[in-house]
Amino acid sequence: MTIIASLLRNAQLPDSPTERLDAELLLSAALGKSRSYLHTWPERIVSSEAAQAFAAFLERRRAGEPVAYILGQQGFWKLDLEVAPHTLIPRPDTELLVETALERVPAKPARVLDLGTGSGAIALALASECPAWQVTAVDRIDEAVALAERNRARLHLMNVQVRSSHWFDALADERFDLILSNPPYIAAEDPHLSEGDVRFEPSSALVAGPDGLDDLRLIIAQAPQHLLPGGWLLLEHGYDQAAAVRDLLVGSGFIEVDSRRDLGGHERISLARLPC
Repeated sequence: MTIIASLLRNAQLPDSPTERLDAELLLSAALGKSRSYLHTWPERIVSSEAAQAFAAFLERRRAGEPVAYILGQQGFWKLDLEVAPHTLIPRPDTELLVETALERVPAKPARVLDLGTGSGAIALALASECPAWQVTAVDRIDEAVALAERNRARLHLMNVQVRSSHWFDALADERFDLILSNPPYIAAEDPHLSEGDVRFEPSSALVAGPDGLDDLRLIIAQAPQHLLPGGWLLLEHGYDQAAAVRDLLVGSGFIEVDSRRDLGGHERISLARLPC
């Protein structure tokens, strides 16, 4: 006979920086219960089926697989999103991009573009906050487009359109009030690519050339042709890339160029406006 408290006490995830949280999330999923249930009923008996499912989850986590991929879901902003191994796992740092967009663009009718949408996290968060916005979310990976569309449909967000496009390629002469992106920005030889959860995420969504700036360069160069006068461009980038991104923005004719820091104090996003 196994109880909840015993399973949690004996769960060993020594390589995880969030060992206890991981164990609770995995046991909650195995039981089909909330984490609060685990704390409220620690002496409840766990069925053998649930205990076996929990043990299998633990083995996958010990092998390094991210909890989000094991569970197939991840929270972002105020949303619960389906995630899968062909897209990045939405991270709290990226919520800074959403916050900044909401500060810069009024909640009146606006056309918004999310480039490289992945699971749809950024686009869906903005659409949920601003029903008057018409949001276009694009990705070049077919599986990502399908995943973002499933998340859109499940959340009943009718002001989002998910489309297939490699950056701006399929957007012709369309123009927007706001363009956002969390593009690949890791250098090809960065040692972090072989560490932690990143090992399991698609390299196509992480790596951008020798210095990590290839996709940022392309987006910044082409964005003026797809922004309305006075429109904003917001970009997430690496913790040490802000100065380079600001230089690229200035070089492409943007004004009001600035960067914002994440909770760790790193300049994590840069933004700029197209002149009117």
